[in-house]
Amino acid sequence: MFEKSLADGAAHSADLALGSTQQAASHALNSMNAALDRGVERVRETTHQVRDSALRASDSTIGYIRDEPVKSVLIAAATGAALMAVVSLLTRPRGRN
Repeated sequence: MFEKSLADGAAHSADLALGSTQQAASHALNSMNAALDRGVERVRETTHQVRDSALRASDSTIGYIRDEPVKSVLIAAATGAALMAVVSLLTRPRGRN
């Protein structure tokens, strides 16, 4: 009789521990899901902000090219030449010392 009571008590304690563990796991999972949802929303907002900034910059650039076409071509040519010079310096074979 004592053994059955002891076994029942152990089973009851195990059930309580399992229930507590399940609650903790459920709470942790809910917290992780909420954090993930907040992260996804932040990425979405940042993506929209970057897209809007890029569109404004594009519109501004187009307006500048329209207003100053010769200057724009000269700036583009100078930028291209500078980039080619950098690429040339980085890709040229190095001599042995």
